[in-house]
Amino acid sequence: MGIACGIVGLPNVGKSTLFNALTSNEAEAANYPFCTIDPNVGVVNVPDPRLKKLVELYETDRDVPTTVEFVDIAGLVKGASKGEGLGNQFLANIRQCDAVAHVVRCFEDENVVHVHGGVDPLHDIDIIETELILKDVDSVDKRLQALHKLVRANDKDAKEEQELLHQLQAHLDTGKPSRSFQCDDKGRAAIKSIQLLTDKPVMYVANTNEEGVRSGNQYVEAVRKRAAEEGAIVVPICAKIEAEISQLDAEDRELFLADLGMEEPGLDRVIREAYGLLGLITYFTAGKKECRAWTVRKGSTAPQAAGVIHTDFEKGFIRAEVMAYSDWDRLGSEQAVKDAGLYRIEGKDYIVKDGDIMYFRFNV
Repeated sequence: MGIACGIVGLPNVGKSTLFNALTSNEAEAANYPFCTIDPNVGVVNVPDPRLKKLVELYETDRDVPTTVEFVDIAGLVKGASKGEGLGNQFLANIRQCDAVAHVVRCFEDENVVHVHGGVDPLHDIDIIETELILKDVDSVDKRLQALHKLVRANDKDAKEEQELLHQLQAHLDTGKPSRSFQCDDKGRAAIKSIQLLTDKPVMYVANTNEEGVRSGNQYVEAVRKRAAEEGAIVVPICAKIEAEISQLDAEDRELFLADLGMEEPGLDRVIREAYGLLGLITYFTAGKKECRAWTVRKGSTAPQAAGVIHTDFEKGFIRAEVMAYSDWDRLGSEQAVKDAGLYRIEGKDYIVKDGDIMYFRFNV
């Protein structure tokens, strides 16, 4: 679908180690800044126990999970908005992503260099946020300059946008990101068109050590508090351990997780949270031949969901036959859902819900 979550942070906080674990690729990970220059891109299966259960009960021959794309973006440094480090290139890479996973170092290790000399996750967050805000201020200034002629010609829409951007500019000048700026849907659409870096949804990945994952530490708690103030998500992980887990086969992985007291790899939550952060939901098609999870944006209609399978399905859409996964799981079979009167026929205006099991009727 071309929808990607960018992994950002200061140098040496564990971004590439996290990316390697997520994708089981070998993005270069080294103990020096800027070991990642060009962004690495990986497509990752989204872990979903619902698909596993569908496969078991339908005794299907094939299953296809849904996916999410991650982009490993090189470490930003103070001054990136002015081109420091490889700032302009990195900021451009962030602009092309739809959401941001901000990796923050929450562990002490004298063998791993910290670019600013000490572990302070809130300071690190502020550095990244400030650089992104400064770049956004520049973007808003350029848009205001482009509007100037239209405003002088008494263009009503241009005047409204100019007023909106002046308010946004004042908001950014206080050090607050665009995503926390309050405006109506029309204003949000205008802001979205400028592709501001701080308008993207963010989750914090608190990269800590094994003890920090088990019971937390002062650094993880500081990030949690900051995220709560912003209404953001925090996922604590130990990227080093996750990288080890990702290299194990299924049986050894279960034993390793049990030894650590973990029910699932921390990466599974990172993937699921990134998927939700991107505004994506899953619907299923299920049968003996194949059970498949399909990705659509929240708010998609039934014809749009059908179009994900094939454009002809959307063009010739007649109706969708729908049952909720929760009903199917509770009652135990498709027939039981039908007998309970919970198997529905939906038309073109139906808004797809996460977990819907759908079958489409269409004209060729």
